[in-house]
Amino acid sequence: MLGWALTFLVIAIISGVLGLGGVAVIAADIAQLLFIVFIALFIIASIAHAIRGNTPPV
Repeated sequence: MLGWALTFLVIAIISGVLGLGGVAVIAADIAQLLFIVFIALFIIASIAHAIRGNTPPV
């Protein structure tokens, strides 16, 4: 999921440089949404791991 967020971020940057403002805004919004979802799922998974007593893999 983080890879998709970075992909949309790159699309937003490229389209912004090329002057495609609408595409850049939409791609940036999608990248931001995916990043927030990734962070939320990461926190939930970390808490679930800690509650079960498993140490995170190294």
